Amino acid sequence: MELYIAILVFAVSTTVTPGPNNIMILSSGVNYGVKRSLPHLLGICIGFPLMVAAVGLGFGSVFESFPIFHELIKVMGLTYLLYLAWKVATASTGPLETKDNNSRPMTFIQAVLFQWVNPKAWIMATGAIAAYTSQDSSILLQVIVISTVFFIAAFPCVGVWLFFGSLIQKYLKDEVFQKTFNVIMAALLVISVLPVVKDLSATYLV
Repeated sequence: MELYIAILVFAVSTTVTPGPNNIMILSSGVNYGVKRSLPHLLGICIGFPLMVAAVGLGFGSVFESFPIFHELIKVMGLTYLLYLAWKVATASTGPLETKDNNSRPMTFIQAVLFQWVNPKAWIMATGAIAAYTSQDSSILLQVIVISTVFFIAAFPCVGVWLFFGSLIQKYLKDEVFQKTFNVIMAALLVISVLPVVKDLSATYLV
């Protein structure tokens, strides 16, 4: 029971804190509302536990054996996150019902796949597997438990960011305020990947 509580505390504390997922879902709540952002929310809540399971059942060892794959994912993730930051910064403004139909929230599949290029998700997944598994028990069972705990924690921890975004949307009716908010969210998204930029720079530019 103590182990389960420890895993839950780790899951809640890492899932609810700011990161690319939460910044994106907050921005989606502001720009598209709760209903249109639900596929994005479900993609995070289901996609990340699946990633934890995959890492726990072997993907982690593959990347240890072939570190170049991990480096490629870092570069792809960094590029995609910068692209998302640009999309957030340039998102159409105005009331939800008048937004350009070409401006759409992230889909379920996009949110699921996004976990694999999310630096914070990698840190959380590998950290959880390293800290809360041991060779004394079934790895499969331990990974299932950890993934399930993250699945349970994700809905309230990520959902609160979505609902907060939808709540403050009515205070951002002025297009200037909404544009400013989007630019701030984009800047935070860029800041969230600076550690990855620093790591890649130290590896290849020194």
